[in-house]
Amino acid sequence: MPKLNVEGVGEFEVEEGTRLVLALTDAAQVDQLHACGGQGRCTTCRVEITDGAPAQMTAAEKETLTARELSGVRLSCQVLCQQDMTVNVISRLEGSGRADAGGRPDEELQPQPVEWVGA
Repeated sequence: MPKLNVEGVGEFEVEEGTRLVLALTDAAQVDQLHACGGQGRCTTCRVEITDGAPAQMTAAEKETLTARELSGVRLSCQVLCQQDMTVNVISRLEGSGRADAGGRPDEELQPQPVEWVGA
């Protein structure tokens, strides 16, 4: 099982293939924002992966990050936990002024069908 190290929070074992956004919410108990419900559109779930970043990303993630001119970050709703990773969560519910973090993302990557591209 991959180990997820969340900076300032701790280290957690997660099921291989778990969406990072769900691992952060469920295993690490981090109140990370995910306003679009894990569809790869809003960028509120962005994280810095400081170690163990996957070599590929979904086409939806690449399109969103490119359109918003964001670099050095990944969308946790579009990353699968397949290897050990260290992440820094950028946007949390606490202090955001939002009423909630967002609707619970599906267990499977969205939007379907998933197309993988180089990171």
